[in-house]
Amino acid sequence: MTFPAMVVILVACLLLLSGLRIAREYQRAVVFRLGRYTGLRGPGIFWLIPLGIENETRIDLRVVTAPIERQETITRDSVTVKVNAVLWYRVTDPEKAVINVENFVAAVQQVALTSLRNVIGQHDLDEVLKSRDKINAVLKRNVLDNIVAWGVTVELLEMKDVEIPQDMQRVMAMEAEAMREKRARIIKAEAELEASQKLAEAAQLMVGNPAALELRRMQMVAEVGAENNSTTVIMMPAEFVHIAGSLSKFLEGNKS
Repeated sequence: MTFPAMVVILVACLLLLSGLRIAREYQRAVVFRLGRYTGLRGPGIFWLIPLGIENETRIDLRVVTAPIERQETITRDSVTVKVNAVLWYRVTDPEKAVINVENFVAAVQQVALTSLRNVIGQHDLDEVLKSRDKINAVLKRNVLDNIVAWGVTVELLEMKDVEIPQDMQRVMAMEAEAMREKRARIIKAEAELEASQKLAEAAQLMVGNPAALELRRMQMVAEVGAENNSTTVIMMPAEFVHIAGSLSKFLEGNKS
């Protein structure tokens, strides 16, 4: 074999080897031949026609975590808030992600930014603070509707932090304190109502039973004497002594 033939064979081998490509399991290669889309390649080893006849754009299919920078927006009830969020998305159709949009990463982030501002503006401050799950679902749906044509899907979209002005924080703290005081007063009033009902029932029972009333009076006097560590002399009505004596005789008769 002559030297020129060896050179030609060597150049041909180098050209063939230069067209070899390797894509990882989570990668796909969008291949263009002379500027026209021809298909997807990978994962694994594949070959492209060298000398620029075929070229590729590599797409990662893994989930991407994209923080959404803090946005200052106004809620529906005219409160200025600063909100940031986190977006998780992934490419489901590499062909659309390359052909239908110039830079799908930047495009997805811009859609998320504008959707965040719009959705916050459609809700009151209380909803933004208390109904985050609902707002996150609306955000996810809005973003997904706009990026589905780019071959991208949203895995998760969560508001990370909501910052409100200091004046509004003080107002909310005062409101919360007022609500706690209101609940405490309601509970106290309900307790007093229940106690008054029980007292009324006890009074009705004692009206028809003078002995029970006298026993209750003696019990109260004994409790006061015990608290003050003193001796108390009680004047008992004759009726009460008579009732107590009759009760004693009745009990003795039953024993016998």
